[in-house]
Amino acid sequence: MRRFTPEQATRTLPLVRRIVEDVQSAYRRYEAARESLAAAPRGDAAARDRLQGACDEAAQELADLARELEAVGCEVKDPAIGLVDFPGEIEGEEALLCWLAGEPEVAFWHTREAGFAGRRPIPAPARR
Repeated sequence: MRRFTPEQATRTLPLVRRIVEDVQSAYRRYEAARESLAAAPRGDAAARDRLQGACDEAAQELADLARELEAVGCEVKDPAIGLVDFPGEIEGEEALLCWLAGEPEVAFWHTREAGFAGRRPIPAPARR
């Protein structure tokens, strides 16, 4: 498994941003199709089949995009908000470098156990 420095993770952002934009779009399509499927009349098999197909297609796209991010070395954690973690190390400890769509750089981290709720700024010396 690749480990990133904050600087290395930030250098991947042009590619990661494009993939995450696609992830968020596919996720919105999936959620819309899922909600429509839940509201579709039980007796309308054709509509339900069409909506199920849309759900399946968006889910497959999400899986494909997740694999693209994994090939870069990071992992999508929340497709709705565009949350991505990069494995790394902070002050000699295993860490997940954390990036949220819209942020200009990878500037936060958390432990695996703490998750996003434990997100905190990367100390200045570790940013190099």
